[in-house]
Amino acid sequence: MTQGNKKIITTLRNILPAAAVLSETEDLRPYECDGLSAYRALPLAICLPQTAEQVRQVLQACHQAQVPVVARGAGTGLSGGALPLTNGVVLSLAKFMRILEIDPLNRTARVQPGVRNLAISQAAAPYGLYYAPDPSSQIACTIGGNVAENSGGVHCLKYGLTVHNVLGLKILTIEGELLEIGGSALDSPGYDLLALMHGSEGLLGVIVEVTVKLLPKPERAQVVLAAFDDVVKAGEAVGKIIGAGIIPAGLEMMDNLAIRAAEDFIHAGYPVDAAAILLCELDGANEEVSEQILRVRELLQQSGASEVRTARDEHERLKFWAGRKAAFPAVGRISPDYYCMDGTIPRKRLPQVLARISALSAEYGLPVANVFHAGDGNLHPLILYDANKPGELERTEAFGGKILELCIAVGGTITGEHGVGIEKIGQMCSQFAAPELTQFHAIKHAFDAHGLLNPGKAVPTLQRCAELGAMHVHGGKLPFPELERF
Repeated sequence: MTQGNKKIITTLRNILPAAAVLSETEDLRPYECDGLSAYRALPLAICLPQTAEQVRQVLQACHQAQVPVVARGAGTGLSGGALPLTNGVVLSLAKFMRILEIDPLNRTARVQPGVRNLAISQAAAPYGLYYAPDPSSQIACTIGGNVAENSGGVHCLKYGLTVHNVLGLKILTIEGELLEIGGSALDSPGYDLLALMHGSEGLLGVIVEVTVKLLPKPERAQVVLAAFDDVVKAGEAVGKIIGAGIIPAGLEMMDNLAIRAAEDFIHAGYPVDAAAILLCELDGANEEVSEQILRVRELLQQSGASEVRTARDEHERLKFWAGRKAAFPAVGRISPDYYCMDGTIPRKRLPQVLARISALSAEYGLPVANVFHAGDGNLHPLILYDANKPGELERTEAFGGKILELCIAVGGTITGEHGVGIEKIGQMCSQFAAPELTQFHAIKHAFDAHGLLNPGKAVPTLQRCAELGAMHVHGGKLPFPELERF
């Protein structure tokens, strides 16, 4: 360890209690990666502050010493956004676990960033309220991380992403300045910095408080499960439902590989011989839900569904969702490793994109389990591989890159809710041209002139893009000629 490294650790121990600064190798190991475990690194130290004042002092100390800082929540991210830097400090917000206020009259909650997503709804439940965004990891993921990645969930189709459900933030800059952005009011004058912070992946500031919007629990919620003998038919059914003017609370799709894995794990009652299933949840007033269920069942049958089932009660509704939300760990039981992709496409392109992913799967010799938010076109292909086989991780990454380029080619984007992190930073060069990337860096510089907050993540340098030789497909020729006819 260099003299400079020893000095910053000593400084941090003067700010925090001794047990709140970790620097021994065995203590650093749990922080070496996030949910994307293909990449690992050990930081200089881990800081575990308990107050905003302690966070401010840690940031100021790192700024003065020019030491990089990576903010970390629960570590459930899936793009390497919380990957440490070997010459930097990890700032964990795990101890910021307090729900500061539930205001049932204004339907808001003020919480610290380390509060779990699900805990907000649990705290609001006695008032007949809940917090709508519900990532599959909601039992563990934290609201601060949800803001940093602009997370979604199975109900984001109707109720929006995190950005649509947060009213205010308190953020500390790398220099220790406290910024209060937004608030309990529905709108505020000036530039929309609140939206800017969502999906900023810890590059602009460290979140120390979040004010979220709460919603009344709907009178009724019911799920329709439809089985299809063809994945393309299921994709076409999604378009028909949305095209009919129906906005489900959730509209999710799983292919056969994902169905079988989830059923074996959760026993949700899925038809394991189906090529694909759709889960369509309708919620609202009782009469409205009844009418919409009849219409959705009709549309599903017209689309060629081989079976259509309506959840008989709340227990079965929750069981249907349990299978979907456990799809990622379920797939982990059938493969040594899997690589979870995250891209978004226009809904009308869903059948063609699914067909192309299937062709790529055959080309690369790697199975894919498709699980995604079909209603808003947010894909989560899970590429199955074995990291112990030489070259297989590299082949998997190349396959994943092709999927992301495919998303761009059809008018979509390389992420829907998992962020860019380090996983997709190369594909940022494909989606954005030099002037756009330059503007991203200008925003970063305005908040963090020395580039100390989560450096090397989310936004690539122009030099990196030049080295990659990336092709900008958003304004040029598509890399998949067979899609030009669609």
